[in-house]
Amino acid sequence: MHNYKIIIEYDGSSFVGWQRQNNGLSIQQLIEESIKKISNEKPIIYGAGRTDAGVHAKGQVASFKL
Repeated sequence: MHNYKIIIEYDGSSFVGWQRQNNGLSIQQLIEESIKKISNEKPIIYGAGRTDAGVHAKGQVASFKL
């Protein structure tokens, strides 16, 4: 299993924040679903920080294992 580091930049206007939630689409959910599409594995992504709803990020670091 390999550990991958990614650096993320996003406009959070349309999201409920970083962390996966039941009340809407999160950045974490979107990235996990995208990784699954290209790897056929279901990763859990861990962010070095979180953002609230509507907050943008530039240079946010996250990691996941495949």
